Amino acid sequence: MPKAPGILIIVENLTVPLDRRVWQEARTLKEEGYTVSIVCPKGGKYTAPYEVLEGIHIFRHPLPYEADGALGYAVEYSWALAWEFALSVKAYWKVGFDAVQACNPPDLLFLIGGFWKYLFGKRFIFDHHDINPELYEAKFNKQGRFHKLLLWLERLTFKTADVSIATNETFKEIAIKRGGMSPDRVFIVRSVPDLTRFKRYEPNESLKNGRKNLVGYVGIMGAQDGVDLLVEAMDDLVNTKGRQDVQCAIVGSGTELPRLEGMVRAKNLQDYVTFTGFLSGEPLLRAFSTFDIGVIPDPKNTYNDKISMNKVFEYMTLGIPFVSFDLIECRKASGEAALYASNNSSVDLADKMARVLDDPDLRGALGEEGLARSRALLKWDSERSRLLAAYQMALADPQTKDSRVAAARPVSG
Repeated sequence: MPKAPGILIIVENLTVPLDRRVWQEARTLKEEGYTVSIVCPKGGKYTAPYEVLEGIHIFRHPLPYEADGALGYAVEYSWALAWEFALSVKAYWKVGFDAVQACNPPDLLFLIGGFWKYLFGKRFIFDHHDINPELYEAKFNKQGRFHKLLLWLERLTFKTADVSIATNETFKEIAIKRGGMSPDRVFIVRSVPDLTRFKRYEPNESLKNGRKNLVGYVGIMGAQDGVDLLVEAMDDLVNTKGRQDVQCAIVGSGTELPRLEGMVRAKNLQDYVTFTGFLSGEPLLRAFSTFDIGVIPDPKNTYNDKISMNKVFEYMTLGIPFVSFDLIECRKASGEAALYASNNSSVDLADKMARVLDDPDLRGALGEEGLARSRALLKWDSERSRLLAAYQMALADPQTKDSRVAAARPVSG
């Protein structure tokens, strides 16, 4: 019997299994019969350099620190790229693979994918998580030479890829227009939760700190994520409007965490804002299940308008009403399941939060609309089929040199 095809997934910005999208993709491929390996950084409690979880081989590397600034990113990415290449060699000899899936950022992983593709005949799949030229523009409010460099690296990534996986229609358009990909080689796979695993648990009432209402945020805390606007909104609710019935739980970590903690202390909000750190599995779902409303404080800009945020899908899947700024892709996904603040205003964000908290009927209607949209539009079975179709195309390509690709299984469901 021929050996099942092997897949190597490389992800740099979050460890596995904490990266829900990558872990969900890896599980899907494993369930379909592929042999799956992952190269990723260490993080949280997941510090083992090598382990097998649910039959998936995970190779982890250390990172010196979370980068902040041009020099910091250069050091981090160079360090990580060297580790990822070394671990790809280790994964090849220990497990074997027929295709490499690279998940950006950064747009440098095509160097590893290209090495295995052009020298050893492996296929290269690009899982397009972030649009780095827009991210640079949003963070530094300019374009210039470095922006052009990022566009060039993006084009090289798409040029190297046999197949590209996009998180939404906007990303697919970028792959075609900027990346030169053929439309039939770009597959949209949204980061929607798997309802068989992502569901409500018993709430963690301690997060409310004895208060009636809990406002929640889950995600990375980088300069572009707007969590400072959430802290400003809590300042408006507590210190300006005098509310004492609202607690805020901020779940996650990132380079901005020390600054955000400093903001909370400076505004004397320590008793009203809790930083939980990274949560996963049941503790994360218990936190979600405690939220009365969710918040997406990411400001409106050329980057945030184009990306599909995991927390939009997660809030809707669990029936959590939420408040967001009026972001294009966010509104496409959530429709009437959210209230939208304007002008990147923390005061308007606070007003919308208060409106939802103080109106039980509105809160219930938003939550029900989110549930309805998630059940009708956000089905992992559909995304799963497109993921498997992308792999079927990549591995069935007649240019493939490795005979084991003949074992690629047909797409199911």
